[in-house]
Amino acid sequence: MNKQRITEILNQKNLSEVYYNERPVWIQEVKDNIAKIGFVDSQEEKDVYIEDLYEGNLYNQ
Repeated sequence: MNKQRITEILNQKNLSEVYYNERPVWIQEVKDNIAKIGFVDSQEEKDVYIEDLYEGNLYNQ
């Protein structure tokens, strides 16, 4: 994923399916090329490179 798409996701009103290592996440904030994410299935948080995030609907087309 790129920074422009992450900005679009953060500014949209509907929910986007975003994943990291096959786990659903939500994006808390972005600084440069690092995103702070929270995992939907736990209270775990992590800083990851934005290029390691992907949208679930990309694989459903």
